[in-house]
Amino acid sequence: MSNPRTAEIQRDTKETQIYGRLTIEGTGKYDISTGIRFLDHMLELFTKHGGFDLTLKATGDLDVDQHHTVEDTGIVIGQLFSKALGTRVGINRAGYFVLPMDETLCVVAVDLGGRPALVYKDLVRVRLVGDLQSELVPDFFDGFMVHAGANLHAKILYGRSNHHKLEAIFKCWARAMRYACSTDERLKDQLPSTKGLL
Repeated sequence: MSNPRTAEIQRDTKETQIYGRLTIEGTGKYDISTGIRFLDHMLELFTKHGGFDLTLKATGDLDVDQHHTVEDTGIVIGQLFSKALGTRVGINRAGYFVLPMDETLCVVAVDLGGRPALVYKDLVRVRLVGDLQSELVPDFFDGFMVHAGANLHAKILYGRSNHHKLEAIFKCWARAMRYACSTDERLKDQLPSTKGLL
């Protein structure tokens, strides 16, 4: 694409204040701060492996719980992708990736076809991975897929390290999104649907 697809959003609620800026045709540059260092790390991985540029600054009521910050961060990232993709004409629409991360194996598939759905199985059985409450990761992806208009299926097939399990999911998600967002020169003027509507 000659013009990079970008979006900028400020989303303020009584629970969180989040600023985000995304460039789909980026170089993996990031400036991310959510107050949850492991979540920052996962989003840095996502940005680098997706080849996006992402600035994300979140302030939330972490004195209450991490839930609002984690979920609302997913919402903002979903909104950024939806806005940056625009009409979605010419995109590949769907993408998947299989990734080995040492002893862990992960698969993620995504479809940017406008219908939200989430199937998520990470096999994490501990309360915290780093400083992130692990039970909130599906809430992050739920916020993302609803606001991005995406099907997202993420599954850890096997693994030992909980850090590796979550890291593999975010890297796989990045690679799947990278392909789904990319455009096909032969189909650049077509909407990727027989319905004629996404």
